[in-house]
Amino acid sequence: MIRSTFGIRKIKVGHAGTLDPLASGLMILCTGKATKRINEFSDLDKEYLATIHFGETTPSFDLETETDGSYPTDHITQELVQRTLPGFLGEQKQVPPLYSAKLIDGERAYELARKGKPGKLEPVNIVFRELELISFDIPESRIRILCSKGTYVRSFARDLGIALNSGCYLSALERSRIGSFKLEGAWTIEKFEQFLEQTKQNGNFYV
Repeated sequence: MIRSTFGIRKIKVGHAGTLDPLASGLMILCTGKATKRINEFSDLDKEYLATIHFGETTPSFDLETETDGSYPTDHITQELVQRTLPGFLGEQKQVPPLYSAKLIDGERAYELARKGKPGKLEPVNIVFRELELISFDIPESRIRILCSKGTYVRSFARDLGIALNSGCYLSALERSRIGSFKLEGAWTIEKFEQFLEQTKQNGNFYV
């Protein structure tokens, strides 16, 4: 889409950090020579605003799939969640979701899962630097998460449910920051297109 916006087929375009299909928020796009910096940006910590649904689970750990389990929530209080969150801080071994783009014997994990032939994914090292309960209102609450690259917030929702002796899935996710880059300072696609058109009209468009 960005390449077609430029109107130049051969221009290099890349992004630093994929967002799940149901997620929204900040994405860093690199074009031209700046694509050499993609790994630099990808390695930065990410901040998310996650909406967690308590009492149910799904195979994908989010709303991509239908619920497959129901669990009690009467015992879950704001105080219990606040006491549980610090247990996730620091370096963790996290198992990625089976509905992910991870490779298993050369095939995408989500493709195997959709065929009813889920493979096994090994845990990876990730880091939770900050976890803050922003709002609590069963069945859903919002949590601010600052974490390292490679973290699956969907897997965090699953693990939080287990830690609370219940079940959880991720019902909404917004990436609010990548390193020092914040969502409030980002451009929408529409604003980018307007800027590009104005630049072309002014004769200042270079690649």
